[in-house]
Amino acid sequence: MTTRTGPCILLVDDEKEFASTLADRLNLRGFCASVALDGESALARINTEHFDLALLDVMLPGMHGIDVLRRIREIKPALPVILLTGQAGAKDGIEGMKQGAKGYLTKPVDLRELLDLFSTLIPGENNA
Repeated sequence: MTTRTGPCILLVDDEKEFASTLADRLNLRGFCASVALDGESALARINTEHFDLALLDVMLPGMHGIDVLRRIREIKPALPVILLTGQAGAKDGIEGMKQGAKGYLTKPVDLRELLDLFSTLIPGENNA
């Protein structure tokens, strides 16, 4: 595996195929993207590894994404978090923004929109 030097992204999503595909697409663009399939493993990794940004699905097994976001705010308050959802409801997006999320996108994710959002949240990232 090639070592990447770009920004590190943690993609937290229980849809393994979606998460792996998106991580692969980000890695091809120079990011260091990795996957956590649930909130508990995401929090464990955030405690022990460096990430420049987290993409966090709202609907996760066990711990709801908004609860994961609250815990992230406690342990890494400066880590930018973008919420993802397969459901178009605005309630979780509004609550997530109140809890400190920097964005809220619905699936399927438009990669250009995601990269544009990265460029506003990750210092020095222009995704040209």
